[in-house]
Amino acid sequence: MVPTQLGGGIRRLETVERMLKAGIERVILSTAAVEEPTLIDQACGRFSESIIVSIDAREGYISTHGWLKETKLRAIELAQAMVKLGVKRFIYTDINRDGTLTEPNFSATAELINAIRQPVIAAGGISSLNHLKMLKALGAEGAIIGRALYTGDINLKQALAAVS
Repeated sequence: MVPTQLGGGIRRLETVERMLKAGIERVILSTAAVEEPTLIDQACGRFSESIIVSIDAREGYISTHGWLKETKLRAIELAQAMVKLGVKRFIYTDINRDGTLTEPNFSATAELINAIRQPVIAAGGISSLNHLKMLKALGAEGAIIGRALYTGDINLKQALAAVS
């Protein structure tokens, strides 16, 4: 069985439960973390390790609703609040770098990892094996590679070998 994670528009505890019962390993919540922290608290209480909060930031501030709605909430503040609710894993996406094939926001990623001391999966701008190695050195648990796989900038087998 291939481990899977699913996110996008999930705003109800019943939906989280249904996804997990269907075989999804982890459910990713994002907008709900900002707008419905009670849902995060309940989900962590019932499903613990199966909950991931996605921290989607532009210039250090959280964006919600598919990155369309800007907030005044700082990424680290949200992450710290989520840790207090029981979140044990995060995805951190620098929106300005996502899909750009430039490079990850190493400083913001490191700052988040050091601030919360929980597993963080990095996303946004990853385009080389060196980026993956640097993220691993910073303490990132993993990385989400999208466009770089399609363009051939990163070969998946080489990437797995480089970080194992």
